[in-house]
This record gives sequence, C-alpha cells and structure tokens, in this order.
Amino acid sequence: MKAIKIMIGVLTVMLSGCSSHEKPFDATGVFEATEVIVSAEQSGQLMRFDVTEGANVSQNQQVGLIDTVQLALKARQLGVTSTSIAQQRPDTRKQIAVLQQELQKAKKEQARFELLVKDGAANRKQLDDAISAVSVLHRQLEAQQSVLDNSTRTLNSQISATDIQKYQVLDLLAKCHVTSPITGTVLEKYAEQGEFANIGKPLFKVADINHLFLRAYVTSAQLEKLKIGQQVKVMSDFGGGKRKQYPGKVVWISQQSEFTPKTILTDDERADLVYAVKIAVENDGYIKIGMYGEVKF
Repeated sequence: MKAIKIMIGVLTVMLSGCSSHEKPFDATGVFEATEVIVSAEQSGQLMRFDVTEGANVSQNQQVGLIDTVQLALKARQLGVTSTSIAQQRPDTRKQIAVLQQELQKAKKEQARFELLVKDGAANRKQLDDAISAVSVLHRQLEAQQSVLDNSTRTLNSQISATDIQKYQVLDLLAKCHVTSPITGTVLEKYAEQGEFANIGKPLFKVADINHLFLRAYVTSAQLEKLKIGQQVKVMSDFGGGKRKQYPGKVVWISQQSEFTPKTILTDDERADLVYAVKIAVENDGYIKIGMYGEVKF
C-alpha cells in the first residue's frame, strides 16, 4: 500500500512537471512596421528641414524644401518663350482678306464679260482673260492659305514643346518639396537644414508604428491550421515574464520554406524548415519595433 502511494506521488510530480513545461504560445517572432526611407528627389541646399526624431507626421505633409530659385527662373523663362511664340502666329483671316477681295472683284468682271459676250458687245478673248484672272487668284489664295496653315502648325508645335519643357520644370519644382509618403513617426534623421542634398540622398526614415506586424515562423504541421484572415492571440514580451495580449489577424503566409532563424523558437524546435507568417496588430503605444512577441493559434 505504501509503495502504491509513493508511485502515485511520483506520477503526480511527473505530470505536474510536464504541464509546467507546456508553452503558452505556438510560435514567436519580432514586431516590425512599414518603414519608408525618404530620399531627396532633387539636388540643392536644404533651405528648410523640419524633421525631429520621434515626431509624428501625416501623409503628404511637407517637412522640407530644397532650393528652388534656378528652377523657378527656368519655369518663368519658358513661360515667356511660349507667349513670344504665340504672338508670332499669323492672323490668317486678315492676311488673306486682300486676295479674297480681289477674287470677288475678278469674279464680277468674269460675270460682266459673260453677259457682254452673250450680247455681242465684247469679244471672246476678253472673257478668257477674265476667267484666267479668276483662276490665278484662286491658286494664289490656296497657296497663301497653305503657307499660313503650315506656319501656324509649326508655331503651335514649338509652343507645345515649350509647354512640355515647362511642365517638366514644374515637376522638378514639386520634387523640391520634401514630404512624408505615409502617416507615421520619424525613426531616424539623416540630414540637417543647410546641408547640400543630392538626388537619392536619404533624408529621414518614417514608420507606421500604429499598425505593426509580428513576423513569426511556423512548421509545416502548424501551417495546415492557418489561413489568411484568421484571428489569433498575440502577446508582447516585455521580459521578466511580463506580457500583454492583443488581438491579431494573419495577413500573409509565405509560399516558400526557409531554415529556422536561430533567434526564433517554433512549436517543433527540431524542424529545420519553417514558413514565415505576418500577423497584423493594432499598437496601443506599448509595442516597440524589434520587440519579441508570441502568438497563439
């Protein structure tokens, strides 16, 4: 009887020991955010750069300005050039008015000689001369109209080319205004006001820290239990056994396996190949980028 009690006690200890080693999570990972490095799109001196690390910025908010003087002058010059070319366009109506008037006069003469010839008061040669004069004026009018139309088309093409150049300069001017592409928090600042910025030079990094993602790794056995849109429980690990639970949603599952990262623990630590998943979490201000987290399916 005594031996049975001892065996029951040993089994109880073993069972309690086993249960104490059960993990409260299925996988662990690291919290990350959507980060964007904003670079200069134009070269020039940073005339203004209102960026502070830790400050919140809104999408399309202007935070800096690169020197725009030369581009602004170029835009004005192209505007004046376009106006000057437009003033050279011929007034077709006025320039052919004289020929049209002469043509109308010649047609009246032709009609008069037709009546005179019919009545026998004029000879045929006079009528032929009148008809010839009308024909010549017709050809002159057509030639003049063609010259004026060609000149107008050429000048219109020059105006269009100048306007395109102006739009290009205006686009470059817009790129002198440094803006934030997303709403978020400035993580790092790489430049200061007064510095010379080259195209492609990083100016600052901004991240959306209100909407974070936990990148975790699962085994193929766990993979069959997951699907896009699934609701899961996410715990942020503050260290020292301090955790806070958040609702999460699976938004991405990798289609390709990879070797287990050494810093990541999965449900089956012996598995060599795992799949990455991303779980969206709404941040209440306590979760930090790079902090460890756990997920329970």
